[in-house]
Amino acid sequence: MKQILIIDDDEKLGDLLTQYLKRYDMKVHVALTPTKGFELLKKIKPALLILDVMLPEKDGFEICREIRAKSTMYGQLPILMLTAHAEVTDRIVGLELGADDYLPKPFEPRELVARIHNILRRTSDSNTIREIRSIVGLEVEIQRREVKLDDEILELTTMEYELLVLFMQYPNKTFSRDELMNRLRGIDAELFSRAVDTLVSRLRHKLKDTSKTPRFIKTVWGRGYIFVGEQL
Repeated sequence: MKQILIIDDDEKLGDLLTQYLKRYDMKVHVALTPTKGFELLKKIKPALLILDVMLPEKDGFEICREIRAKSTMYGQLPILMLTAHAEVTDRIVGLELGADDYLPKPFEPRELVARIHNILRRTSDSNTIREIRSIVGLEVEIQRREVKLDDEILELTTMEYELLVLFMQYPNKTFSRDELMNRLRGIDAELFSRAVDTLVSRLRHKLKDTSKTPRFIKTVWGRGYIFVGEQL
């Protein structure tokens, strides 16, 4: 049974989702405050975190940022954010901070289940990859989800890690922005061209890469991005 943690101050929603997700072999733990949420994070080590944006003490964006900044403590924990705002900008902020998906309120519980399954399936798929083409200076240890650049461990968010794995699986293939978003998320690709550019930019920065002299990721103007590098 998958352990799911919900941090949301809506007690009625928490009770509803606890009962509903139980049908899908998920055990739900609900925290009404961020403080309680962090206590449960350390205690139960959930497979996925459902995080509301509007919370007491601190908002969901701040919590997401803190979790991603402490990956040695929380690992590559998948995060699905809930927001009462429908604006694209609000959704992009969460994705840029390292969230794996978003869902505007109000929502259908069945859609939430579909998105949870999608996130967990992506995580499982990336964990089952056994071999990746080696690139000079860059190593990916799939079992430990560990990335090394010139023998130095990199701290990547879940989305940055999955983007790198995708690129390394298909070297010298040009990916459009829409294709990257469909591969990584599978929904609303047309809304997130800015989010894709930001994600690629952040990964480039951590790989000590630049768009002018690319060592790994090259921009193909008008088309998208291609992963280059000397293969071992």
